[in-house]
Amino acid sequence: MAYGTEHSTSDVVVPDEHQSAVSWDAILAGAAASIAILFVLISLGAGFGLKMTPRWPTGISAQDFSPVLGAAFVACQVVASMLGGYLAGRLRTKWLHVHDHEVHFRDTAHGLLAWAASIVGLLVLGALVAQPSAPAAADLSPAEIVRAAHIAAQISLFLGIGALTSAFAASVAAAIGGMRRDDMHKLHRTVRS
Repeated sequence: MAYGTEHSTSDVVVPDEHQSAVSWDAILAGAAASIAILFVLISLGAGFGLKMTPRWPTGISAQDFSPVLGAAFVACQVVASMLGGYLAGRLRTKWLHVHDHEVHFRDTAHGLLAWAASIVGLLVLGALVAQPSAPAAADLSPAEIVRAAHIAAQISLFLGIGALTSAFAASVAAAIGGMRRDDMHKLHRTVRS
């Protein structure tokens, strides 16, 4: 039997057009888990000696960034997004009378939405704690300005790579979580009968 097509006789059949295709509870739970695990992974990275947080109260400087730090941050983003996506796919309610392909698409969309919600949450948190204290460009030499521009470009590159790979990872993890959920539903119904 295909995923999403089985149902018991005791289920109340609600027409599909009256059911929401989006489980916001599962998406927000996945986003919260993603943000929490990201903070844990960044803390672990700082414990291993990576400068993953800016110095207080002066903020981040060009000397704080390295490609190793960028790669570590991308890895943290991907792992956190995979966990959030998996939870979003696994926790959403089971849809009845929905084709396998639609179930797979909806699970994938739940992972992507959990990733997007976590990004919005991180941006809000970042805006709340950000300090507007940046050194004036007039105080920097031309060589320092060029170096700061190069570092900013590298940071943007790593953030972009991290965002794309973590969005993909969250979507794939949600699809896997949805398949596992459907497998467990099918196993539970087989054991009960």
